[in-house]
Amino acid sequence: MTTSQDSLRTAQTLVQQCQGIHQHGIEALARACHSGRGLSAERLDQHQLLSFELAWTSAELLAAQNALTQVAAEPDGLDAELTLVFSVDAITAVLPRLDMLYLELALDAAPLHALRISDDWATLRRAAGSEAALARIGQRLQASQVEMGHVPLDASIRMVQESFQRFGQEVVAPMAEHIHREDLTIPETLLQPLREMGVFGLSVPESYGGSGTGGEDDNLIMVAVTEALSQASLGAAGSLITRPEILCRALLAGGTEAQKQDWLPRLAQGQPLCAIAMTEPDHGSDVASLTLRAERVPGGWRLHGAKTWCTFAGKAGVLMVVARTDPDRSLGHKGLSIFLVEKPSTQDHAFRFEQPEGGVLTGRAIPTLGYRGMHSYDVSFENWWVPDSHLLGEASGLGKGFYFNMTGMVGGRMQTAARACGVMRAALLAAQRYTQDRKVFGQALTQYALTQSKLARMAARYVCCRLLTFQTARTLEQGGSLASSLVKLLACRSAEWVTREALQLHGGMGYAEETAVSRYFVDARVLSIFEGAEEILALKVIARGLLEQALVSSPKDKAI
Repeated sequence: MTTSQDSLRTAQTLVQQCQGIHQHGIEALARACHSGRGLSAERLDQHQLLSFELAWTSAELLAAQNALTQVAAEPDGLDAELTLVFSVDAITAVLPRLDMLYLELALDAAPLHALRISDDWATLRRAAGSEAALARIGQRLQASQVEMGHVPLDASIRMVQESFQRFGQEVVAPMAEHIHREDLTIPETLLQPLREMGVFGLSVPESYGGSGTGGEDDNLIMVAVTEALSQASLGAAGSLITRPEILCRALLAGGTEAQKQDWLPRLAQGQPLCAIAMTEPDHGSDVASLTLRAERVPGGWRLHGAKTWCTFAGKAGVLMVVARTDPDRSLGHKGLSIFLVEKPSTQDHAFRFEQPEGGVLTGRAIPTLGYRGMHSYDVSFENWWVPDSHLLGEASGLGKGFYFNMTGMVGGRMQTAARACGVMRAALLAAQRYTQDRKVFGQALTQYALTQSKLARMAARYVCCRLLTFQTARTLEQGGSLASSLVKLLACRSAEWVTREALQLHGGMGYAEETAVSRYFVDARVLSIFEGAEEILALKVIARGLLEQALVSSPKDKAI
């Protein structure tokens, strides 16, 4: 057995030990939040900090475990060394979280303390977390020509990936700075070639005019394309197919056959483009409390209310609107339905459209520090008429909008992790190039140990997020909804840190708008906010899901 194999086995043992300790904490917190009939919302709120940290611990340990499994076949490869670096960082981060969890729940922390002082933990830190080890791995990274985060893909998927990588670097990247600095809407010179390449039909089955085959390859292609376009520009290309992904999944889950036949072929052609109108000014990610009202009228519905952070609402020709169709607010999410609201497409940052029936639809682009190109809008509906045929699922879809929306969001979160990976990759490659070219005190910046250590840790985080994103894509259709939330949580925050470090390595030039890394930094900041803000995602989706799983596995547990 080689030294690398020894280190990987040690890391796997330590991660498994952390997971065991963590699982014990999850079970204890589930008991603490159990009311006799299930989880108590009041008790969950009392333990928000513990739940938040529990979600982060789950995400980092899952990423480490997944990567360690995948790189085991090539223990001496660069990805294996980077995975060891991430494993050290992950365990270092989770130990104090577990300390707090065990302290708050009055659990026996002896196993945790034993791990902290174990020879295995000291050995792993020396092998992959010490100053000398990080410098050595950083040097290897800079000298290597091997793809970071290598994922075995079929030749057909690899061909699609390479096609969009070329398009991203040759067409999107040269336009990205201009679109960002001038705050432009994505031009047709980008959109039309992407339509012709079939990018909007990736999530549409072949039977409805798209390229989807119904297998795991669909999600792998979606992730590969999204990462490639996001590497070129998050705002000008990388986010274009997230909204069609969400809408198409919702249509496939709840649409009538007539609606599928009508909408899916057109969405696959990018005619119309679409936007998602879910968030409201007073409710944010609290979908169950949405108030935009749909009033029943002969032949259709009248929409009254406002939405915000509706990305691409100007250019879009159809909005997927989550509205309250039952006036009884006590029904919460059970009173929500989805409407497909058609509107004229516009490049403008503000619009106003009027219907002959008297309805008015207005929108205003929200100025943002990054993520420009698509623009997010405040949108207001005043007596806006929508025909019955545009209620998703028609009569059978009434009150089911929340579930259709959540079905769409599962794919959207996985895809957002891919967007984060694309931005991380762009920032990391930019930092590698710059530190090789930039000379400080007589030698290249990349020759300094601190630079080498930074690059090693940045690459380690990118590699493990990428490996988990692709693995989630492989298993999404077999119940990977929780995994998609975990990888979204981790990859998006990681993108913030990696782009921050990349900018820092550029020094003053990193703060200049003319340098691409400044755009990567401000674009990355939005990733932890949309498709489920990280706090809501951690508390309401991940932590709650893990606690519910723990109760199911131990149904006799009672509150403590």
